[in-house]
Amino acid sequence: MKAIQLSQPGGPEMLKYVDLPTPKPGPGEVLVKAHSIGVCMPEVYVRQGVYAWMPRLPCIPGIEMSGTVVEAGPGCRQLKVGQNVFVCAREFDERANCYAEYFKGSESRIYPVPDGVDLEQVAGLANYQVAWHLLNSALKGFQYDSVLIVAAAGGVGTGLVQLSRAYGKRVIGVVSSADRGIYARAQGCHDIIDRKTQNVVDEALRLTDGRGVDLIIDCVGGAGMLKLFDALERFGMLLLYGRIDGPVNGNIYEAINKKPWRSAAFRYFTIHTLDDWPERRALATHELLRLMKDGKISVPIFDRVPLADAPRAHRIFESGAVMGKLLMKP
Repeated sequence: MKAIQLSQPGGPEMLKYVDLPTPKPGPGEVLVKAHSIGVCMPEVYVRQGVYAWMPRLPCIPGIEMSGTVVEAGPGCRQLKVGQNVFVCAREFDERANCYAEYFKGSESRIYPVPDGVDLEQVAGLANYQVAWHLLNSALKGFQYDSVLIVAAAGGVGTGLVQLSRAYGKRVIGVVSSADRGIYARAQGCHDIIDRKTQNVVDEALRLTDGRGVDLIIDCVGGAGMLKLFDALERFGMLLLYGRIDGPVNGNIYEAINKKPWRSAAFRYFTIHTLDDWPERRALATHELLRLMKDGKISVPIFDRVPLADAPRAHRIFESGAVMGKLLMKP
């Protein structure tokens, strides 16, 4: 089979298009022929050699794909040949192997796709998995009516916007350009704040008549995160799930404990909290596939690049131009 192999960390040029043996499914395993392969940030970190959950090199990178079962090993009962499926390699020990024409894995960790659901859409579900857990697992029943989403035009941001809108929440998106604002509004944002031309806190307060929002979801962190507490409504929560700008700089207690008294909450989320909870991960994925079938969520496709051009795909991804999902096609 054709696949992308990474033998040592480095730039996009380290992604080599090679011929490798097609894997053979064992007992309880199926072989999936790829239809579409998502490009995600974890693969960039793997290529750079900085991912905390690095697969052993040489490896085939890639954490998500959609495809069709073409072979079933002995004892398979859940999936059958010809069935469309979604593969999320985060649910396998190696967290890799999707940048290839074929993927082999346990049928118990591969998801059947409902009839009528587009396989290109399915290949972009990894970001929506994170978004689902942010809004359902991490909040632990927290009640909110309004949400401010930082980086609303990003991959996870898109999922957060669409899911929040589907849940009936008021959605305010923070973006970095007018084009991204147009995109985020098309995904479901009621209001847009351009952080390059507007003060995020001041605008959030203006849009809520001075009350603030119930929930803020941030992936940036860094020196600016603590200011976001000022945009919360009383008893609001700030939920951080990434640190694009680095670790939070400052004293969270001091940021919360000041007038006007808000009794705010703070939580940090990582998807790896669920690494040993397959039942919860499965619940999220089945729910997302149902929402996709019902037309409640729809993954916007930014572009399609041949698998052979994986280095170009990574350059596009790292350019910052991607809005929606960048796919590779085998």
